[in-house]
Amino acid sequence: MTTNLYVDVHLLQDVPPANLNRDETGSPKSARYGGVDRLRVSSQAWKRATRLAFAESMSKDSLGLRTRRVQETVSDALVAAGVPSENASAITTELLKQIGITASKKKDAETSYLLFFSRPQVAQLATLVAERPTMWATPTELAKQIDVKGLLGHGHSLDVALFGRMVADLPEINVDAACQVSHALSTHAAPTQFDYFTAVDDAQADTEPGAGMIGTVEFNAATVYRYATVNVPELISNMDDKPSALAGLETFLRSFTLSMPTGKQNTFAAHTRPGLVWFVVREDQPVNYVSAFERPVQAGMSGYLAGSIDALARFVNGETARWGDVPTAMAASYGVEDEQLREAFGPSLTFEQAIGATLRAVDVALGDA
Repeated sequence: MTTNLYVDVHLLQDVPPANLNRDETGSPKSARYGGVDRLRVSSQAWKRATRLAFAESMSKDSLGLRTRRVQETVSDALVAAGVPSENASAITTELLKQIGITASKKKDAETSYLLFFSRPQVAQLATLVAERPTMWATPTELAKQIDVKGLLGHGHSLDVALFGRMVADLPEINVDAACQVSHALSTHAAPTQFDYFTAVDDAQADTEPGAGMIGTVEFNAATVYRYATVNVPELISNMDDKPSALAGLETFLRSFTLSMPTGKQNTFAAHTRPGLVWFVVREDQPVNYVSAFERPVQAGMSGYLAGSIDALARFVNGETARWGDVPTAMAASYGVEDEQLREAFGPSLTFEQAIGATLRAVDVALGDA
């Protein structure tokens, strides 16, 4: 199997007034890039939105869980597998000792940090315990027969396999992420704006002056460039199964493209879809094309989205000529074609056609591995 095989995802998306990802003051996150202030949506925010989107097409039991309530989660799984509740807690404590899980200093029921683990691995752990009923009363001896670290070290669920797990003081259970996601960044200057609002008190008499509540909400509007890359061999290794990894890749391409962070959506309902979707299969290295927007796009009369697509196409064509690199395959969906866009991204396909073409290219590149 080829050791270098990546699927890069490039998206340009128009975001109307919204506050998808707030900082500690409630303001939309931002970054200064190319000499101007830009709208920014953190990679963590969009990865969480993607993980939540997984649950729309996959069983919850097949995915991961990120929680401090590890003791409770494992103990509940043991009980569900038939272990008496009076034994489950003690057995769980002994099992977790193997991986050095420590309780929070503030709350004994929680661990000292969030742990991201696969639900199928917990179910497998519960099965191994349930198969040893004669040892339920001796949790220390039972735990010695189960390799918890080994169980947590392979066959990860899609979300853990993609986004990884890092526990600083438990490196033996770390998982190298098969996917990297950049911070979404506006392609142009995008200063924060303010919405002054008043709220009416419905029970207030007509003779009473003033509003029941007044305030301001900060928001932003921009066209953003989003980028992610998936290391396909790493994904297969993390999941221990090629067919499952390829199915997971398809799920990721759909979910990452169509997901939206949930911040302030009840206020703004900023549910848009990308104006450009471009999947690139590479066997050299991942390439983030955010540099196309280091010089801020100017809107003119055509808006930022069309200008951003043109700027990216010009940059891609220039970089291809400069470096001489030719991707293994690429597939795009962007609507109206012209010669420059076709040269940069290939012909415009439907979203489904673009996903299908990408998956076929990946399968061919992997060969019989």
